[in-house]
Amino acid sequence: MSHPVILPLDHLALRGKPDDDALHLRGGAISYQALNLRIGKLASWLRDHGLNSGDRVASWMGKTETACLMPLAAARAELIHVPINPLLKRAQVDHILGDSGARLLIAGKARLSTLETADLHDAAAIEEGQAEAALNEDGDSLGASSDHRNVHDLAAILYTSGSTGRPKGVMLSHANLWLGALSVAQYLKLASDDVTLAVLPLSFDYGQNQLLSSWAAGASVAPLDYLTPKDVVKACARHGVTTLAAVPPLWVQLVEQGWTDDAVSSMRRLTNSGGALTPGLVAKLRGIFASAEIYAMYGLTEAFRSTYLDPMLIDDNPTSMGKAIPHAEILVVAADGTEAAPDEPGELVHAGPLVAQGYWRDSERTAMRFKPAPAFSHSGGTAVWSGDTVRRGADGLLYFVGRDDAMIKTSGNRISPQEIEEAADASEAVAESCAMGRKDAALGEAIVLFARGTGDETALRQHLKATLPNFMQPSEVIWLDAFPKNANGKIDRTALQARVAA
Repeated sequence: MSHPVILPLDHLALRGKPDDDALHLRGGAISYQALNLRIGKLASWLRDHGLNSGDRVASWMGKTETACLMPLAAARAELIHVPINPLLKRAQVDHILGDSGARLLIAGKARLSTLETADLHDAAAIEEGQAEAALNEDGDSLGASSDHRNVHDLAAILYTSGSTGRPKGVMLSHANLWLGALSVAQYLKLASDDVTLAVLPLSFDYGQNQLLSSWAAGASVAPLDYLTPKDVVKACARHGVTTLAAVPPLWVQLVEQGWTDDAVSSMRRLTNSGGALTPGLVAKLRGIFASAEIYAMYGLTEAFRSTYLDPMLIDDNPTSMGKAIPHAEILVVAADGTEAAPDEPGELVHAGPLVAQGYWRDSERTAMRFKPAPAFSHSGGTAVWSGDTVRRGADGLLYFVGRDDAMIKTSGNRISPQEIEEAADASEAVAESCAMGRKDAALGEAIVLFARGTGDETALRQHLKATLPNFMQPSEVIWLDAFPKNANGKIDRTALQARVAA
């Protein structure tokens, strides 16, 4: 299949009609013409801070106008954007700034006040209000990037947790993000009169794509930082939302709300990733959004997104991951490296132009995940070996079998057990710890922390609350006198997992 023309990422601001709405903000909507101008102003403001092409600029904020413009403004200024989840705290921000080598951090005053000078590493800290002021002044506005710019240059580094170690930065090019936006706009059948409610964090690939895919279709986006699920319902009514994306734990909360006709009548599609939808949840969504299409999807940051299920098939195949999205080749590889037979479990391998460029400054972990595509691949080149076991049915639909790594997936977040363990071990109450997930109907997985130490759970939880975001807090702490160990002297995670599952 031939690929569309790929342009620098900031050209997404030129996809809509000049007078059509592009972004719905508290102060009113801004048009595509204004979007392009304001992206140029923010890009010019970034350049004025002495940054050079290829420098990293980090943003740590909620879904403000600046946050929404940053992916395209950084691209226009020839910088690499490093969005930081606004729920993260000092320790995680310290790591991301140091690892990325960011030269600039833009954040609100309250967030900046939680950091020490050493946490910034080489980054200059600037309050978000200064960026907002630049958008409303009569300053210079950079024009769109040259069509001849190398679209394989990096545009963003998105930090995602691994099964071991601290978060690692996934390197995404202009081409990766451009094709990802066009792919989603295509299979979701987005149109210029669509309105997407952006409720997911813009630091996630799924969340950022709410913006990019909508703008690729010339549609508009209403960003929302919600406090309660009721806020989502009200926003759907207020903006006439047609597209709503969420993760399973949020869907569980949303179906319990009282949905009004004006919040439902405009809805055309619901999209889900970050965990599987259950048949029961699908039925509840159908009961509320009778005319909306439901898209179940699977993805990983290293290749953006891999599969989606045709909404026409979800009732008969509620547990399926579907088939490859446009511009992706999805392979099921048997243990011997050959193509797995129908219904034979194998590793999901993603090849094609959506594959990221590896992990930032981490050749060792890059080599473990980014490897040559199997011989039977049509795309060839480098592929992402997901570590997830799937099977492909005789009808061509994919089904998830299991995850090979130790990642904990809770509330749509992929969490490294080691991050939780490092935080726990830093507490005076803990000498040794091990974190893992336990199946949970509401969260997907609940975090269970095994610990050996003083047994002072109050002190431990106070420490964890101060150092980890809410979604990383353990649901249960189990105190042990001694940890089971394997032949190598390491903690026997298998034995502990069996205890969790019992």
